[in-house]
Amino acid sequence: MKTDITTALTALTAMFCIPVAALAHQSATVRDTITLPEYNVVAIKQQDRLLEQPLAATLLTAADLEQLNATALRSISDVVPNFYMPDYGSRITSSIYVRGIGARIDQPAVGLIVDNVAILNKNAYDFDLADIASVEMLRGPQSTLFGRNTMGGLINISTSSPLRQQDIKLTAETGTHLRLRVRAAVNRRLSEKFGIGVSANYTDTRGEYTNHYNGAEVDHERSGGVRVKAEWRVKPRVRVINTLAASLLHQSGYPYEYIGSGEIAYDDTCYYRRFALTDGLTVSHTYNRYTLTSVTSVQHLNDNLTLDQDFLPTDYFTLTQAQRETAVTQDVVARSHGGDSPYGWLGGVFGFYKQMNMNAPVTFKDAGIRTLIENHRNQANPMYPIRWDTRSFPLNSDFTLPTWGVALYHESTLRAGQFNLTAALRLDYEHAALHYHSYCATGYIIDAPDGEPYRHVNIDIDDHGRLNRHHLTLLPRFGAVYNLGRETGNVYANISKGYKSGGYNTQMFSEVLQQRLMSIMGIGGSEDIDAIVGYRPEKSWNYEIGAHLWPIDGLGLEAAVFYIDCRDQQLTMFPEGTTTGRMMTNAGQTRSMGAELTIHWQPATDWNLTASYGLTDARFVHFYDGRENYAGKRLPYVPANTLFVQGIYNHSWSGKTIKSLTAEVNLRGTGDIYWNEANTQRQPFYLLPGAQITAEAGVVSLSVWGRNLTATHYDTFYFVSMGNEFVQRAKTREIGATLTVKL
Repeated sequence: MKTDITTALTALTAMFCIPVAALAHQSATVRDTITLPEYNVVAIKQQDRLLEQPLAATLLTAADLEQLNATALRSISDVVPNFYMPDYGSRITSSIYVRGIGARIDQPAVGLIVDNVAILNKNAYDFDLADIASVEMLRGPQSTLFGRNTMGGLINISTSSPLRQQDIKLTAETGTHLRLRVRAAVNRRLSEKFGIGVSANYTDTRGEYTNHYNGAEVDHERSGGVRVKAEWRVKPRVRVINTLAASLLHQSGYPYEYIGSGEIAYDDTCYYRRFALTDGLTVSHTYNRYTLTSVTSVQHLNDNLTLDQDFLPTDYFTLTQAQRETAVTQDVVARSHGGDSPYGWLGGVFGFYKQMNMNAPVTFKDAGIRTLIENHRNQANPMYPIRWDTRSFPLNSDFTLPTWGVALYHESTLRAGQFNLTAALRLDYEHAALHYHSYCATGYIIDAPDGEPYRHVNIDIDDHGRLNRHHLTLLPRFGAVYNLGRETGNVYANISKGYKSGGYNTQMFSEVLQQRLMSIMGIGGSEDIDAIVGYRPEKSWNYEIGAHLWPIDGLGLEAAVFYIDCRDQQLTMFPEGTTTGRMMTNAGQTRSMGAELTIHWQPATDWNLTASYGLTDARFVHFYDGRENYAGKRLPYVPANTLFVQGIYNHSWSGKTIKSLTAEVNLRGTGDIYWNEANTQRQPFYLLPGAQITAEAGVVSLSVWGRNLTATHYDTFYFVSMGNEFVQRAKTREIGATLTVKL
């Protein structure tokens, strides 16, 4: 193993250093004109335009987002083929599934970059979109250039540039279940070299569902945020961009309906609160034949998830997960721009450190003590039954999770006739640790057969421990593009390795503590903590062929077929029985295969038609959980089909009060979605029609929109807790209006 690691390090260091050393021998001739590249991170790490690379990608512009009335990443679910982001629970979930790859808790499977900054914690993924210039979605593993947790793909969000865009934009929106959504953005060039943009947003959403236990709204949400972006062109060759963003969120929760009663009814408080702060600094220096870019970020997340874990009007137990995480990242990228040279390269070094401090008590209440502890113990020894001292007590857990990593990466591109050939390699090292402190102080009384107290037993648990894991991974990628001509398009093929970090699932510590308590009572055994809470990295090989074609004027086609071989896929499971946590486990082997097709057609000046379809068949190859073999079963939570069809008609007039009128209709389709590993529960395929009409008069525009116009009933989530089945019903028909002023 040591020899392999040494060889890999030597090879990758050589690949990275050769282009850098070559810089010292380049001509010192200064060109009269320097063409500065775009300053989003995908452009920093790409040699050509997205559609000239061997990958499947979708670009949504600011105009596209307005047509979709997209207010969050969930709004583009299904618009991008095989991209699915369900709307359920709280925004801590942020589940994203692409081509059968996804995650519900802990590490994300799809990366998110905002203004060059890689967001490390997926708890911060689901936020309101405001003053967005573009959203790029790259599908398939992007691990070679972007590293950890991008094995399903990468989402790159770029906000408006104050040097390229000069405007003031005010937006107010209301509608069904929406009290108010307001957004404001100001972008100003203060000099030829310096510009600043400020945006702010606030949303107050009325809940659609009610807790029948107390009559409270269970999906009411308030959120707000502010972003300040400064751009400074220090010199023609030097540019500095800094983006500071902060947001606040409060959600009540959650609309989980108990299938047994058909009602949402629970007795304890549920909510999610989040404060997120990110500052990202990009410094880029363009030399004669290469560009050197540094991206530095500081990220802070402080959130609290509190919920009634049993979601019933009975006092079983509650859970709180309060965490504070601070992270720093540093990415240094060198990229060639050699003009007519057939060879292009980029290389970089990435490092990060993050530390999370978490407090996660589980509080047992009367029914939980009686059902989960007393009854269990008394069935084992009915002659001497027990009575707990109190009818409520906490199992406390405090955690510190420091994680750090460093990576070297390189990519070479060679143009040979009509072929573009790409080879890339990344060496990624990551170290994760868990420092835990679990404690509980309680007790119980043992009664004698005659009913009199026999003796009292104190339970004092005070456990400390440290767990460590580290991973060294080599991530290659190979791609080839055959150019059919700039006006015709290209076909491509790629092979790439994906990687998703391993780690520790703290949500299972309540189960560890419960088993520890039971062992003290003589009715349980010792548990291997590392085996229960730890999980291995997830790795995959992606094989893909596709095409980007423009066969005739006004028609564009993008198609891809793929096959993914995934090992140790991380799955979130609800263990059977009366457990209190969610288990993260590694499936032995899964495979996913499918196809994607996107069509853009402009049959006439005023018309634009778009259709996209994604097909995914994701199944277990080897997975035995100790009770059942799931080989051949479909992976849960992954939609088999995504569909999006959109038609836009836009007509403009001169000299009229109404300057333009835009009518848009769309149809989204999703499903089937299986909810469990046994495939006994599923959500069938469903269709959601929507529409929007926008009239523009000078600086003012008014849009009237609707979603799920047929009021289709479907479920967005299903789970089992303590043997009880729950679902979350989706939102029904939504109709609203948006008023926009652009100055």
